Parts: sequence; structure tokens; C-alpha cells
Amino acid sequence: MGTLLIKNADAIVTVDHQDRVLQNASLLIEDNVIRAIGDGPYEADEVIDARGCYVYPGLINTHHHLYQTFTRNLPKVQRMELFDWLRTLYEIWRGLDDDWIYHSSLVGMGELMKYGCTTCMDHHYVFPKQGSENFLAQQFAAADDLGMRFFATRGSMSRGKSDGGLPPDDLVQDVDTILKDSQRLVEAFHDPSRFSMHNVALAPCSPFSVTTDLLKQSALLARSLHVRLHTHLCETRDETDFCLQMLGKRPLAYMEDCGWLGSDVWYAHGIYFEDEELRLLAQTGTGVAHCPVSNMKLASGVCRVPEMLEMGVPLGLAVDGSASNDCSNLLAEIRAAYLLHRLTYSAKAPTGYDLLKLATRGSAGLLGRDDIGSLEPGKAADLFLLDVNLLELAGTHLDPANLLGTVGYARPAKYVVVNGKITVRDGNLLNIDEPKITRQANKLVAGMLQRAEGGQ
Repeated sequence: MGTLLIKNADAIVTVDHQDRVLQNASLLIEDNVIRAIGDGPYEADEVIDARGCYVYPGLINTHHHLYQTFTRNLPKVQRMELFDWLRTLYEIWRGLDDDWIYHSSLVGMGELMKYGCTTCMDHHYVFPKQGSENFLAQQFAAADDLGMRFFATRGSMSRGKSDGGLPPDDLVQDVDTILKDSQRLVEAFHDPSRFSMHNVALAPCSPFSVTTDLLKQSALLARSLHVRLHTHLCETRDETDFCLQMLGKRPLAYMEDCGWLGSDVWYAHGIYFEDEELRLLAQTGTGVAHCPVSNMKLASGVCRVPEMLEMGVPLGLAVDGSASNDCSNLLAEIRAAYLLHRLTYSAKAPTGYDLLKLATRGSAGLLGRDDIGSLEPGKAADLFLLDVNLLELAGTHLDPANLLGTVGYARPAKYVVVNGKITVRDGNLLNIDEPKITRQANKLVAGMLQRAEGGQ
């Protein structure tokens, strides 16, 4: 792969453990690894002149539903909260197929990448009984085509309407089928090596869509295969009510009984944890993916981020499914989180830099990675450059570390580098034909909605 030099950046925000921001600095990449950061002089096969730019570690998305990219901006769901929103959209998601999965993954991950995200985690849990065997393979193919670092999960649903769950019965699978396929996919795609581009975790959907047996068996299987565990938890009051009525316990107590606590577990949302539950999460190293825009759109509530940070709960940032956001832009998520918590917590709110740390080093920790999330020699060469020599950023150059939260950045990155390779230049994806993919995606969406409306 050779060497790449990012030269004379106005600032490099390292997000290292010393929180260093280096002025007028350079960064040398050899193959896929950062070799040096500082004044230089360095020489390289390829040079990027970074004058007028800030350099940041690649953002890491810790919860997504890429298939939902094709059900964005639907008028009939815009006033719904989670349970009604899901019931309505399941009728469309019945039509998932390989083309939908591949192209929605390209679109969702492509948008993430254009705005500085270099690692995408996806929680795919909708598996129609026929034709879904290659869904994760399609996602990995899309990630490889883009050059994205990808963390897939084999999600699942086993509690349908007839058993008191939320999803339709034709979108649930039996436990044995789920476990067998989970092991197959881990063995086929999970790479635990340093700088890996492919990871897999096990991710039953939520307490209201899976059975107790599936949760317990998934925990046992994941630990035997040395992979991580993920699910939705404490996202809404409706979920808490469901657990109390159907299971006789609050959601976290139920998950604890199922073996779902520990440093290999992270939950999405985590809005309605009580004080003692937050302490338990901190004590056990159990993490939370914060999804502020989705939580606002679905009127779910506000995650207790300041308390989590104070207690030491592992915490990362995420965009959640595109249909509950309705975009895949982790750069915008940083500012949305900053403003949400300023409104809710005032002086106790996290700073813009605190939220950048969640989206980088914190998110890396949730995924069990210590090779990404900061700019340091020996770490993976995942980063992005923002052009800050712009009219809309005049007068904002006092604090590069906090900029993304306090001011925000509303255009694609100038450059994105993943695993040492340039994947975005001047805001454009280099590895795919964007206009062609856009046309194909819009055609697929139109056909999908037509089929759903026709009941086919």
C-alpha cells in the first residue's frame, strides 16, 4: 500500500488519552497504520496538503439498521412512537431481499463515510423465512466495495404476535434456526485480528420480540465463539411496561437473568435506566450506544449521558436506523447530542469534545476495539479531514476539539481515509459510482413501496 503523508494540517485532534490537539502538524501513514504524528519532516509516496484543514479520528457508529435506509421520510409514520412505528413498517420490511440489503447498505454506509465515519456497526434483525440466507454477505460485500470497516450483527426475532410479541409471525424464526445460522456467520465472516475490517456479534432484537430461551442461548453461544452481544434495551416506557407485565421484571433485571451483563455486552438507547441500574452497568462494564436523533424523532426520551459519564458507564454514539433519524450522518449526530444535552442538563451537559470522544474512542470500546478511535502511532489509519477555510466557519477556529459539537459541520469531508486508503476525496466516494447507485436505489424504493401497497 505504500506511504501517505497528511502534511501541515492546521490542527490534528488526536483524541488520545492526553487529549492532544497538535497545531500545524503532519501525520504519516505506512500501509494501514499510523507511524508518526508531529512536525516531521516526513516523506511519503503520496502527500495530502492539509493546510486549512482539521484532522480527526474516523467516527465509529455503534448502532444502525441499514435496511431502513429505504423506508425514510414516509409520511404515514412521522407522528408515531416506537411500537406503532414498528408495526406499520414491518408490513413493508416483509419485502426484504438481497438487492434491497446490498443497495441500502451501500447508501447508508456511503453517507456515513462521506461525513467522516470509518467504521459502521449494523444491527440486522429482520429475516423473512425465505430468501434471507445471504443478507449479511450482501452487507459485507457493500462494505468492501466502499472500503468501510464493518461490524455486522446476526440479529433475530423469535417472539411473534401469537406469543405476545410485536413482530408478525412470518418475520420470526425458531431458536435452533437462529443459533445455527449465527454460528455459521461468525465462522464465515468474523475476523478477530488487529486492524480487522470484518467483525460479527450476536444481537437478538429486543425483549418484546425475542424469547427468554433465545437470549440465554445467544449469550452462551457468543461467549463460546468469543464474540460480543448487542440488543435494544430501555428505549421506551412501553418496553418497560411490556417487561413488567409479560416477564415480571424491569428490562435490565430480566437481561441480567439471561446472562446479558459484562464488558462484552452493549445496549442501544438505554434511556430508562434507574440509578441502581446505571451503577450496575458501570460495575460490570456493560455499555450503551447513545442514539440522540432517533430518540428525539420517535419521542422516546433523553438518555442520561451526564450521569453515565460520571459513573463510568461505557458509552458510544450512534445514528440508529435510517428510518428513525432519517439520515446516516454521525458528524451531525455529535452536534444534535450536544444541543440536546445542553437543553436538558445545562452546565452538566457533555462538551462538544466529550461527544467527539464518544463517537471515536468510546465507540471503539463498545465494539471491543483498541486499534481504532484515536490518532496515535500504532493505531489503524482511519481519519477524516474537514476544510475549515470556509465563510460559514469564519471566527470559529479557537477550539478545533469542540467545533463539531458547538458549531457543527454541514458538508461532506474533504478527505476520508480508512485502513490507510483514501475513500473520499473532495466530498465524493471514490470506490463506487454515486449517480448510478442513487438511481438504482430510488428505483428499488419505488418498486418496494408499490409492492407493499399492493399487498404483494
